[in-house]
Amino acid sequence: MLIYLALTTFVVNAEDNEYDDILIPVVENPQLKIQLYEGYYWANIEGDTVQVYQMRPFYVYPPLKKFKNKKSEKHYWKTVRDVKRTLPYAKLIYDILVETYRYMETLPDDDARQKHLEKMEKELFEQYKPILKKLTYSQGKMLIKLVNRECNQSSYELIRAFLGSFRAGFWQTFGSIFGVTLKSEWDPENKDAEIQRICVLVEQGLL
Repeated sequence: MLIYLALTTFVVNAEDNEYDDILIPVVENPQLKIQLYEGYYWANIEGDTVQVYQMRPFYVYPPLKKFKNKKSEKHYWKTVRDVKRTLPYAKLIYDILVETYRYMETLPDDDARQKHLEKMEKELFEQYKPILKKLTYSQGKMLIKLVNRECNQSSYELIRAFLGSFRAGFWQTFGSIFGVTLKSEWDPENKDAEIQRICVLVEQGLL
């Protein structure tokens, strides 16, 4: 599915420079929706019926410290670019997984579920492979990382749940050839703190 389709970008773009600023726009790219509230309800306040909105948490970060050098500044803005490019796909993958789980529960038996997965896998591959192949090498790695963030599971666990241990192991081995592991954990407090900050600011429409 989309998770391991991202791995094809490592083959196509394995020779991308780490600080390459070239980004090929893709019209088919899903758009990130800025949502300031989680929902709303109607309440009776002193005899009047009013609509009450439940706001999302709003995060405020201290200003960025001055960059050590031009290289670190370039790396930061490259990371911002990669997050903006891939975060909508990570959220799309989450939505697809949720809908798939719901639909799978309505199917009568394992054979029907397997046929549905095979059909969905083929359709997703045909639809998204040409798009994802346009991602750079670093964006493919970022996509796998953000899938972990959105789904609260590693990409390896998601592939294994849908397609079985053998194919998950295959894609894990395949990814390791190009320096990426599907088993990596999302660590927003430490090694992924900068990416987490960028994601939150992008989600709030501030970056």
